[in-house]
Amino acid sequence: MNKYFNYLLLLILVFLLVLVRAMASKLFYDPYLEYFKNDYLHDALPEIKPIKLYVNLFYRYVINASISLGIIYALFKKEFIKFSFQFYIAAFFILIIALILIIEFQAFSSHLPLFYVRRFLIHPIFVLLLIPAFYYQQKHA
Repeated sequence: MNKYFNYLLLLILVFLLVLVRAMASKLFYDPYLEYFKNDYLHDALPEIKPIKLYVNLFYRYVINASISLGIIYALFKKEFIKFSFQFYIAAFFILIIALILIIEFQAFSSHLPLFYVRRFLIHPIFVLLLIPAFYYQQKHA
């Protein structure tokens, strides 16, 4: 592909990630969005509809992961896509199981584990970790 097309594609994909983040409260059911914006260290957890929450977390994760895979493809072509796809699937299952256990069994007295596990599910943090790792791998292979 033309390098200018790649730059344009990257710009569009990053814009889409920003758009998903900006529209999250309108697009997805997540009562924890408002909860963690306030003084959550002293407040009780909000009531949730568990199935609706988990389905919406799945949708948001799939959207962010798809856009992130597009970014990785634009940067590295097909070299790291298969690994990234498998990584995103494995990470989702590990994180969603951890989140379900934290919510359903209230496993911690602190809300921070819920905050951080949920954050990894709803934000495209993995792409920020994978890009430097792939760049390093590509330069030193």
